[in-house]
Amino acid sequence: MKKLVTAVAFVGLGMALPISVQAAEVAAYHSNGQIIFEPNTEPTDPISPTDPDPENPIKPVDPTTPGGDPEPGTTGPLSIDFASSLYFGTQIITSKTETYYAAPQEYVDSKGTGQQGPNFVQVTDNRGTESGWTLHVKQNGQFKTAEDQELQAAQIRLKNGTIVTPSDSPKPSHINGAITLNPNGAESLVMSAQEGEGAGTYLMSWGDSLSAALKSVELEVPGSTTKYATKYSTTLTWLLTDTPTNP
Repeated sequence: MKKLVTAVAFVGLGMALPISVQAAEVAAYHSNGQIIFEPNTEPTDPISPTDPDPENPIKPVDPTTPGGDPEPGTTGPLSIDFASSLYFGTQIITSKTETYYAAPQEYVDSKGTGQQGPNFVQVTDNRGTESGWTLHVKQNGQFKTAEDQELQAAQIRLKNGTIVTPSDSPKPSHINGAITLNPNGAESLVMSAQEGEGAGTYLMSWGDSLSAALKSVELEVPGSTTKYATKYSTTLTWLLTDTPTNP
């Protein structure tokens, strides 16, 4: 039903006449907005350890492979996207205990420019559950030559570990900022996201800048250890599980 609104208009000297005004009808209708997300199974590109921006992925260089190409990241919505290989360069044989530092991570940024930054490991959780996860690392045996000669008592240490992320989800609250790897194959905790944490992409970088990175990954070799004039190598395995580790 339409309503009549009465107003008073003044005409001339004090004369008032009633005027009827018809109000417009208003009709209301409701529609919806909706979006549904699902877990992402596509690989996630590595991003910069000093400027973690998913819009500007990087191409890391592996100094231990002939072409410089790293192993591809794992697949699935919970993935290890990248882990640096540790290159300690060419060193002079000495009878003193020495500490050698890993070269920084080299990569090509989204503009094609060569860069250097901290060595790092990158994990992405695109499950859409924020249910937590845990990352471990282990060293698969001592440094050895192709003839199986062992670099006895050598130790790798990962220091100054820090988490960087472009995500608004809380950072993993359980981290191991200083890791001494066990060449016997024992697993070392790197970081663990508890329930309510860790959705998105997270990097554990050793050193929060290039200058810090230069002294954050070290290899100590005792002076008493026999060193042959040849290449020594070992491998690291990074293990990601879909459950958090209790602190």
